Amino acid sequence: MNIYVSHLSWGTKNDSLRDLFAQYGEVESANVITDRETGRSRGFGFVEMPNDEEAQKAIDALNQTDFEGQTINVNVARPKTDRPDRGGNRGGYGRRY
Repeated sequence: MNIYVSHLSWGTKNDSLRDLFAQYGEVESANVITDRETGRSRGFGFVEMPNDEEAQKAIDALNQTDFEGQTINVNVARPKTDRPDRGGNRGGYGRRY
């Protein structure tokens, strides 16, 4: 099960997120999402747990609890969807008429 964790502290690292969820079962991966330019946490991450029952226990136990000074939200992650193309010019120079 893929789990979405939000309101993480700016200092949260992958290992500490993994350790938090490992209390409830096997953790396949734990990734804090970081800004490409600064490398700083964006305040959310994803945890993958192979056992759905253990994952649900972790969600129930950890949602709205304090972790590293922040009250975190923990939910089942929604599947990634394709964003609609909004059109517009994404290139450097547009046409001139």
